[in-house]
Amino acid sequence: MSQPAGKRAGKILMLLAWAAGLFLATRFFGQWEARQYNPNTQVQSEHGADFIEVRLLGNGQGHFVADGAINGQAVHFMLDTGATDVAIPEGLARQLGLERGAPVTLSTANGRTEGYRTRLAELALGDIRLRDLRALVVPGLDGDQVLLGMSALQRLEFTQRGGTLLLRQNLK
Repeated sequence: MSQPAGKRAGKILMLLAWAAGLFLATRFFGQWEARQYNPNTQVQSEHGADFIEVRLLGNGQGHFVADGAINGQAVHFMLDTGATDVAIPEGLARQLGLERGAPVTLSTANGRTEGYRTRLAELALGDIRLRDLRALVVPGLDGDQVLLGMSALQRLEFTQRGGTLLLRQNLK
């Protein structure tokens, strides 16, 4: 025996409501999780007469991750004071159109590997702009995250307090 049309429509609407609720919850928690990994998707800058400051929040693992740009193209940075140079995964370097220069032997946490020298016309983090930077293309580096090493950070003052890192570019 079949159900009345009104009862069947009610069940269908209830299933649709549950499906919509699950979809919205998944989206909300997915975005929340992304914010936990990278709390600096929109980097705010503060300007003074002779400086630019950027304040970054540490993520849940204690790393400083932020969105920025290399040669005008969006990238994801992880600040790494243990890296001598800015280190770019080979696949991302290809997408950015970076040239592979002279080969160089790299010492990493995973042992020795070969990388290639390159130059960045511009690196941007918030309103901080660094020009003509030394960098490395690293074939064994997985993912699309750029390690923001000391070839960039040495041009800035940086101070860490608690879970916040303050980067300052002096303009004079």
